[in-house]
Amino acid sequence: MNEKNLERDVYAAIADPTRRKLLRLLADAGELPLHELTSQFQMGRTAVSKHLAILKEAGLVADRKVGRETRYRLNAAPLQEIKDWVSFYEKFWNERVALLKNLLAEE
Repeated sequence: MNEKNLERDVYAAIADPTRRKLLRLLADAGELPLHELTSQFQMGRTAVSKHLAILKEAGLVADRKVGRETRYRLNAAPLQEIKDWVSFYEKFWNERVALLKNLLAEE
């Protein structure tokens, strides 16, 4: 198995609401240690760590050691793929709504 196959899919990584909340917290704060992230959830440190590991595998989160604690920060670059995908469908639906408005205006 090559290294590319070991990467987690960005779409799968953000599918979970807990992981989306983690991304939001990191986007707002810049960088947070694990204990501060854990305090935002009704789950244990191990569960939060597992969610962070999935985000890290997808390239959405980076970490660094500061003494004995691990600090996490957002890497938003992989989200560009999702933005591009959603943008296509936004354009698609905007065109469909415009066509519908034109049809309704003709009646």
